[in-house]
Amino acid sequence: MDFKLTEEQLAVKEAARDFAQQSLLPGVIDRDSKMEYPTAQVKEMAQLGFLGMMVDPAYGGGGMDTISYVLAMEEISKIDNSCSVIMSVNNSLVCWGIEAFGTEDQKQKYLTKLSTGEWIGAFCLSEPEAGSDATSQRTTAIDMGDHYLLNGTKNWITNGGTSNVHIVIAQSDAEKKHRGINAFLVETSWEGVNIGAKEDKLGIRSSDTHTIMYNDVKVPKENRIGDDGFGFKFAMKVLSGGRIGIASQALGIAQGAFELATKYSLEREAFGKPIAKHQAISFKLADMATDIEAARLLVYKAARMKDEGEDFTTAASMAKLFASSAAMKHTVEAVQVHGGYGFVKEYHVERLMRDAKITQIYEGTSEIQKLVIARDILSTK
Repeated sequence: MDFKLTEEQLAVKEAARDFAQQSLLPGVIDRDSKMEYPTAQVKEMAQLGFLGMMVDPAYGGGGMDTISYVLAMEEISKIDNSCSVIMSVNNSLVCWGIEAFGTEDQKQKYLTKLSTGEWIGAFCLSEPEAGSDATSQRTTAIDMGDHYLLNGTKNWITNGGTSNVHIVIAQSDAEKKHRGINAFLVETSWEGVNIGAKEDKLGIRSSDTHTIMYNDVKVPKENRIGDDGFGFKFAMKVLSGGRIGIASQALGIAQGAFELATKYSLEREAFGKPIAKHQAISFKLADMATDIEAARLLVYKAARMKDEGEDFTTAASMAKLFASSAAMKHTVEAVQVHGGYGFVKEYHVERLMRDAKITQIYEGTSEIQKLVIARDILSTK
């Protein structure tokens, strides 16, 4: 499978790399330590078109393909994963979900603002007792005739404190189980939308993750996405696209750690020569390079399938499963290559190691990815 990049794709990659090195790298350690939201950096991402990359230009987006999005995500994720997760949620979950399944009125009202970064979006699925089991929604949206009445709590919401609009997954008819679930566009300025405290996290610390409470929020009928009962199917389709974004984030984390480990191992000497020249270290670098290249091919394959309109669900799960595992494994190895220096913030690899863990958890845990893959394998047997 040929993944030779076009001139346009290479230009996107270079622009993302320049932005990451010039605007994200300075201050990234301080922002992480202080849990400081990257306000200026997100604004610049919007100006550069990174928050609506795949959206049709008719709605203010860049009209780019998924490969271009993956390339930008990788470059940004080498440096600052708080920024890349903000970018991923807005692109993969919110913008793509509205563009693919929303009405024309919803696109004109919301997508035009989200794709340009004027507004930021959040995707609200997880609950205190409904993470991997997304069918067990306790948040309710009861049909009141001319509107829905929304009540419930959502957990672990990226962009929870800075977003202007949420896509909320809620149960409208419990007797129908997952077929009674709907998806709604909910503006954060509406009465009854309450934002909880910012979570103090292991990694991606400067992104804003919150619990959201909805108390008797009146949601207009026209803000439901799709037909009645489409919400669960909508969430699963959107998450498949989101997994390409998180897989590319994990790929960037692994690549960033590999580059730092390689650079350090060529500079650090032990027993009269650079430690890269010792087999114990060179073999680590070889394993890193091999797994990262394998992850990249899986991510690119899923992105190509999405661009060509193929069913990319299993490919996205494979990419996320493998890339997140590689990120976790090889950020640990990058810390090991750095020795004691890897254990301090100055050398960046300890932050990448902390950031890597979440890629195995959010937008579907590794266990859920295996379930998706296994079901696909066994469906034809």
